[in-house]
Amino acid sequence: MDYKDIEQLLERYWQCETSVEEEAALRDFFLKEEVPAHLLRYKNLFVYQQVQQKVGLGEDFDVRILAEVEPVVVKAKRLTLVGRFVPLFKAAAVIAIILSLGNVAQHSFSGDDGSVLAADTIGKQVTAPSVAISNDVKADQALVDSLARIDHKAHVMNE
Repeated sequence: MDYKDIEQLLERYWQCETSVEEEAALRDFFLKEEVPAHLLRYKNLFVYQQVQQKVGLGEDFDVRILAEVEPVVVKAKRLTLVGRFVPLFKAAAVIAIILSLGNVAQHSFSGDDGSVLAADTIGKQVTAPSVAISNDVKADQALVDSLARIDHKAHVMNE
């Protein structure tokens, strides 16, 4: 076969347009010892099948495969009655914790006489600026009074 025909067959081979006979012709060409230098890079591709036909599986192949697929022995695990109910005990403990936290939260927001300890501030919001200023004046006056008392106590202790 001419090198030009081989190059055309290679082009068709890379485009997946060759027939089985044409691929066999390519394999036969590359099995020869005399392959041009610019086609040497393709030789391993076509010689690979011939080389692998000579390579066998080996004598110990069956033994190795059977060793890999040996069935694994699974031992039965004994479950006691308590072991079977452990998930139920865990669920009951979670429910008990949730109910306890709910009771603690309920008692922390209500007093001994049943009155609510948390003040409702929604209805007492300040909307007018004059009311806000008057509340600030009251707060400032209370702060000044408390500071005056502390100053007076410190003065009395120093004497």
